[in-house]
Formats: sequence, C-alpha cells, structure tokens
Amino acid sequence: MVFLSGPRQVGKTTTARTAAPKALYVNWDEPDDRRMILRGSRALAEALDLSAVQRRRPVLALDEIHKYSKWKSLLKGFFDAYGEQCRVVVTGSARLSIYKRGGDSLMGRYFPYRMHPLSIREIADPAAPNRPIRRPRPVARETMDHLLRFGGFPEPFLKGSERFHRRWQALRTELLFREDVRDTTRVMDTGQMQALAELLAEQAGQLVNYSSLAVQIRVSVDTIRRWIATLESFYYCFTVRPWHRNLAKSLRKQPKAYLWDWSCVAGAGARWENFIAAHLLKAAHAWTDLGLGRFELAYLRDTTGREVDFVVIRDGRPWFLVEAKSGSRRELNPALGHMQAQIGAPLAFQVSPDLDYVDRDCFSLKRPMRVPALTLLSQLV
Repeated sequence: MVFLSGPRQVGKTTTARTAAPKALYVNWDEPDDRRMILRGSRALAEALDLSAVQRRRPVLALDEIHKYSKWKSLLKGFFDAYGEQCRVVVTGSARLSIYKRGGDSLMGRYFPYRMHPLSIREIADPAAPNRPIRRPRPVARETMDHLLRFGGFPEPFLKGSERFHRRWQALRTELLFREDVRDTTRVMDTGQMQALAELLAEQAGQLVNYSSLAVQIRVSVDTIRRWIATLESFYYCFTVRPWHRNLAKSLRKQPKAYLWDWSCVAGAGARWENFIAAHLLKAAHAWTDLGLGRFELAYLRDTTGREVDFVVIRDGRPWFLVEAKSGSRRELNPALGHMQAQIGAPLAFQVSPDLDYVDRDCFSLKRPMRVPALTLLSQLV
C-alpha cells in the first residue's frame, strides 16, 4: 500500500487520479462511500470485482479514511485478504501516523509519502530524484517571486490573483478548523486554537515561547503544546528543533515554528526564511520517503546568541548549513563558519534572493559562500 499525506488542497487526489485514472475512488466524506466503508472489506472487494479474473490488478484509492475510527483495522483486514489481487492508495490531509489509538498495526504493509506544496525544483523538473543532489536547473526570477507571493499550493499559484488568493486562504482556514480539527480531535474550542494559529503565523521563524502563548490564548502550557502538535498533524505548521550534538553551549529545547503555506506570513524577512524552511523540509521528507537516506531539518543556536537558520542532517550527521538572508547585504553571517567548524558539516550556504542564477553546483563549494536561491533550491526537490 501507498500512504500519501499532505496539507488540504495540496494536490493529493489529483496526483492519485493522474497516476491511477481507472482506480476505484472511495471518499469517507461522501455518504454513499462512507456506507460502503462501514460494510467492511468484502463490500470494497465487491466494488472492485475481485472475484473475477482481471487483466491488471485494480487500484483502490481511499481518501480521508483516517476520519474513520477503525480505519487501521479495516485496511489491515482488507490488505491481508486481498492485497495480492489489488493495489491500495490511501490519501489524507492529516498525518496518517498520528491516529494510533486502538486498531491493528499496519507495520510492513505500506510505504508513506509526504506531499508538499510546489517548489523551485519541481517547477523546473517534476521528476522524482534518484539521488539527493542534482545539477541546477534554471528558473526565472519572476517564477520565484510569484511562488513566494502566492505560495506553493496549486490553485492560488496558477491563478495568480490576489483576490482569489485571499478568498482561498480564508476558505482553507475555515475548513481546517471547522472540519478537520473539530471532526477528528477532541478540541472543543476551535476559536482559541485558531487564535493560536494566527499567532504562530505572526511569529513564524521565532523561537516558540509556550508560556507566552499560554498567557495570550488563556490556556495552560500543556494545552498549547498539544494544540501546536495538532496543528502540525494537520499540516498547518511545522516545527524545527535545535541541533545540539557536538555543539558547545547549544540551545537544547525551544523549537522554531513555520507554516506550510508561507504566503500567510506577512513580513518579507520572515516569509523568506519560511520559504527556505519549506524547501529544505520538502527535500528532507522526499529523500527520506524515497529511501535515499534518513534526513532531518534542524537549526543551530548557542547560549551566546550565535545562530544559523538551518542545518540538514543526513544519517545522523550534519550535512549542510543554510542561512536565509532576504536583504542585499554582501557579508556572510559570521556564525555560519563558526558553527560549521563546531559541528563538522562539510557545506555551508548563505542563500540570497537577489543573486542571479549561476549554473554551478553549490554542493561543490568547499567553504561558506553566498549562493543564489535560484541555484541552490533548483538542486533540491
């Protein structure tokens, strides 16, 4: 089985339908489909006509099935009974791994893939990578500016309309809290959680201060922690934690928070940092999901205040550092070289939106350098 998860309206269903146009699509949100699911594995097998010989193995696509409390038991039973006769694709707008209460384990029966918004490399070349780093591909500066402005979700990006973008954002937020959060969690006061989401957007890229947020939202610190975890599980935001191994006087606890939709971040500098964070997270997730290694995204900060925005970890070791600078300053962040030497990362980049595309492999550079975002991001995913 394939589990494809990602934010609402990122294109999961469209991707699945394109890959398997003749699949049987069953959506938990549709009443007729829901009744079929509730009848169990045999009803799904009958709908696929699995009792008859078929030229090709049919595909069953289950959308938003995680909203069913017994979805894991259903999938396990169906796969064990009919797995050799058909292929199964499961899509959902929540982390499918979070629904662990009850049900049977699906370990060893599926491969997970996380779908992200559009990125620079995907626009230039949508092919899946067979290695982590590829040659750079040229992308117009206007394309990057458009992506930064409207975000990477397909509809607003393709429309390119501020008016449509605002309406789309409002509707997506409403559906997130009215349907996703309310219907699949025990959170009763979604209004307070929405207020928390708005604060996280205002503070994108900053250290998460749980105590301060608790005071502003008027709930406990533990509630803030749970709600942020819930917002992460529904792909509203993601947190980046500090890397502290082999870094003297490192910060160890506080994460930084970013949004999956960077176009919701108002400030130019904060939006640019979020844009870079989203590209790096997409690369780390894709490389991991495709079996190219185990990749993580973290940041570096010590108790003296020296900080580097991001470090990509490859198989447990620091691989490359990234500093996101939105201005036209020419000097390197002095913390970049210092932190690189401290943790022994082979590569370090300061990524600028103002530098023109250069057809050169950034990963061949042997010392910290300012590099064009158009070049570095085109080498990722």
